[in-house]
Amino acid sequence: MNEEQTVLEFFSRDENLSLALIAAEHLDNIRLQHNNRFWNTLHEHLNALLTQQELPWRAELTEDRNSEGNLVGLHLEPHTQQRSFLRPFMEQQLMENSYRIYYGLMWNATTEPAQIKLPAVESLRTRMAAVGFKDSDSFLAWQWSPWFPRRKDFLLRYSNKRDELLKEVMQPWQALLQEFGNQLLMANVALKETPQSAAISLDQLHQKTKR
Repeated sequence: MNEEQTVLEFFSRDENLSLALIAAEHLDNIRLQHNNRFWNTLHEHLNALLTQQELPWRAELTEDRNSEGNLVGLHLEPHTQQRSFLRPFMEQQLMENSYRIYYGLMWNATTEPAQIKLPAVESLRTRMAAVGFKDSDSFLAWQWSPWFPRRKDFLLRYSNKRDELLKEVMQPWQALLQEFGNQLLMANVALKETPQSAAISLDQLHQKTKR
């Protein structure tokens, strides 16, 4: 019997239920702490990359809306202010019984038809779709990663082979910022230059001219 089976057998006994519940509560907190440390450490690496390459972004941590202090990801914010823009992101999403990391480009706000149809935006979406990214109302492009940040194998790698793991997790960021970076900046310039009134539909325009 291996060590894991011995521990499970011990905690499965009725007389050890109270100990099992105490251990489970503390282990959940430890798992959460390591999860937060992972996102904080990745935040540091991402900021270093942005500074090194002098990219016009700043990295922001993403918190769980329903649990203060519980980190669930990272996203970038442009240095210049504008009403609508696309931003690179990486987050963990609960899938059945485990969290899984996904990443890509997300909208900062609800989109308008004219914004989605901008040539620079559509060109970026098409190019990313060609390499496997999906799209939805909130995301111009998103894709699953192979990482499950609260599983035992991930946490052990983060504990024992941190630099190796972080190097892997930084690869999607480098791809988003280097392979698609110029097109992303062009798309955001186009979005900034598109006035809100440009999003009006042809039907609305016709109704206005009839008044």
